[in-house]
Amino acid sequence: QVQLVESGGGLVQAGGSLRLSCAASGRTFSSYVMGWFRQAPGKEREFVGGISWSGARTYYADSVLGRFTISRDNAKSTAYLQMNGLKPEDTAVYYCAGDLKYGSRDYYEYDFWGQGTQVTVSS
Repeated sequence: QVQLVESGGGLVQAGGSLRLSCAASGRTFSSYVMGWFRQAPGKEREFVGGISWSGARTYYADSVLGRFTISRDNAKSTAYLQMNGLKPEDTAVYYCAGDLKYGSRDYYEYDFWGQGTQVTVSS
């Protein structure tokens, strides 16, 4: 089993940027598609984006397309979520997760999760 630890969250003003990291333990990181999700208070967990095993392909939710970029470094067993042009509605706890299949957008399809990191965007 792979364990994930997110970091990089914090408080930022609208229009600002943050980069989240997702560090994985274990030697099988490159075997998994990595996804990012977020959950705001009182709302369901929402898909943000995903990246293929090698990092060659990515896919995003419409709400973040053009503002957020996912990348990964398999040598460091780490995935990243670069968030630009942040909006107050991006405020949420952000989670990374792993899946064996590419293209999954539903949280229940992912096999393991990190503990989450809080992102707060002030207006």
